[in-house]
Amino acid sequence: MTDLRLTRRSAIATGLAGTAILAAGPLAAQEAEARAVEELVLGSPDAPVTVVEYASLTCPHCARFHTDVFGQIKTNYIETGKVRFVVRDVYFDRYGLWAAMVARCGGAERYFGITDQLYRKQAEWSRHENPNDAIAAIFAIGRQAGLTDEQMTECTQDQAWAEALVAEFQKNMEADGVEGTPTFFINGRKEANMPYAEFAAKLDEAIGS
Repeated sequence: MTDLRLTRRSAIATGLAGTAILAAGPLAAQEAEARAVEELVLGSPDAPVTVVEYASLTCPHCARFHTDVFGQIKTNYIETGKVRFVVRDVYFDRYGLWAAMVARCGGAERYFGITDQLYRKQAEWSRHENPNDAIAAIFAIGRQAGLTDEQMTECTQDQAWAEALVAEFQKNMEADGVEGTPTFFINGRKEANMPYAEFAAKLDEAIGS
């Protein structure tokens, strides 16, 4: 698990958490009204179990969960109507924020497909020292999902939207007492990261309760 208490301090120091976000990089101040901060959900609204995941696109533990565990949960629980799965972004750094903005740029219908590729290719974009190289690698993933450079540029340069996303992240994190990623809530009960078999057992218990 990536410790949010430590990384949040560094985020504040670099201007990620606050009103003056990322003085350098793709983001630029805009006068336009902020886009909506859309809730990202998979599954039936009538599912007996709701899982909320707090995750960062630059968190290696989150990447392992999504490449090794999430696909099985999606097949066995989400697509069968047993689980409603909600993702709440956590922003440790500007690369994670940019990646989330690109993923959200295509709307909820594209978000999960784009984040799947961002997690699978995390080492290819998140470790660049040069921010321009990082954003170019993120855009390359967005293009594969059908987004245009113009769409992604517009999204990542929306300062008001960036501020709204960070404010929502901070509000949710503090309200739920999240201290690291990934963190899960299964019908409101806080859980740490775990292998699929253990996760499935907890879902089965919640479904049967």
